[in-house]
Amino acid sequence: MAKVKTSFFCQNCGAQYARWQGQCNSCKEWNTIAEEIIQKEEKASWKPNDNEVKKASRPLRINEIDTTLEVRMDTTDAELNRVLGGGIVPGSLILLGGEPGIGKSTLLLQISLKLPYRTLYVSGEESQKQIKMRAERITPNGDNCYILTETKTQNIFRQIQEIEPEIVIIDSIQTLHTDFIESTAGSISQIRETTAELIKFAKETNIPVILIGHITKDGTIAGPKILEHMVDTVLQFEGDRNHVYRILRSLKNRFGSTAELGIYEMQGTGLREVSNPSEILISHKNEELSGTAIASTLEGMRPLMIEIQALVSTAVYGTPQRSTTGYNAKRLNMILAVLEKRAGFRLGAKDVFLNVTGGISVDDPAIDLAVVAAILSSNEDIPVGKNYCFAGEVGLSGEIRPVNRVEQRILEAEKLGFSTIIVSKYNKIALKNTLIEIKLVGKIEEVVNELFG
Repeated sequence: MAKVKTSFFCQNCGAQYARWQGQCNSCKEWNTIAEEIIQKEEKASWKPNDNEVKKASRPLRINEIDTTLEVRMDTTDAELNRVLGGGIVPGSLILLGGEPGIGKSTLLLQISLKLPYRTLYVSGEESQKQIKMRAERITPNGDNCYILTETKTQNIFRQIQEIEPEIVIIDSIQTLHTDFIESTAGSISQIRETTAELIKFAKETNIPVILIGHITKDGTIAGPKILEHMVDTVLQFEGDRNHVYRILRSLKNRFGSTAELGIYEMQGTGLREVSNPSEILISHKNEELSGTAIASTLEGMRPLMIEIQALVSTAVYGTPQRSTTGYNAKRLNMILAVLEKRAGFRLGAKDVFLNVTGGISVDDPAIDLAVVAAILSSNEDIPVGKNYCFAGEVGLSGEIRPVNRVEQRILEAEKLGFSTIIVSKYNKIALKNTLIEIKLVGKIEEVVNELFG
């Protein structure tokens, strides 16, 4: 047995120190450094089967590396496949984070029950009977899914050698502990060591591992920041527990885009994939109301139609309020300045509130034109036609700038039944024989004349 060592770790960022000090030099937080006992043995944590001979790694020319057999594993979930970039890459490590009660365990249990691969679902938080009760509510069939309630990594690897699963799911990484570190489960050193063992296992066996991670009150994944650097993919499962919709985002992906978005609806039988997100992002109303406009935006490769809501009212206090939900507040101030300077609208003494419906945040500058239409509609108290939608960026001189992939936005608007879309005249559009009317504008004044005469 090796000599027992103690070290000091910052519980906020994971920085290591030889002795205790009041402030962490990395994250500048006070009183977050705690002592942890470290005791490592020389033997390996994950051992392959005895009949497997591990070959020493040697350098290869890049054109000598064979990737023909590396086929992504289909999760049977279209939304998860899209966010991952087409499926699970064999041997990859995926970290799923989210708030308590948001549905992380439900999502992965639902997927593990439907996977055509032999799956080992390891839970350190629930008993097998509790998981069975949830599984019966989601789907009664799950012949390929094995449930293990264990927190010790050595016991988990022993069961993996017996079952030989094709996918391993860990719920959650904060509950695991290893014999080679003498500290409590969930501590910085335990999270780092158990994750390193799982990475070694995944890379040596080519079996993908999916981890569930808790998050802190700041919304970041609990544990050292190095945890997110160690894994291949970091997914964020977010939403409001008061609403039924959940959004799956990719914060890091070594094998695909980080701009993709997956949307689910929480039901009594589990999570339903929302193949048409516009159904939840556009409110259904019988009468036309002022202050709303529809924007055509893109999340990754997926076009979305979202509703922008604005409320413009006389300021009660001396300083007008500027409040946004799901939109950049500084960009709103810029657009208000452009409207006052270039279009002559006196908005400096009025409160302006802006909201993107559906609970999502949008960074696409193509929704600027819809923001302008919603603000002016509320200011004039004249509704925008319900068959209008917008796709354009607003410049500081009041010009309507072109946006990328405008044809894909136009086709999505046409598919959803809009009769008119307003875009920049500087966009090059090669579409022909479309049912939707495409109106080209170059300045804000042209938009005002088109909408309000």
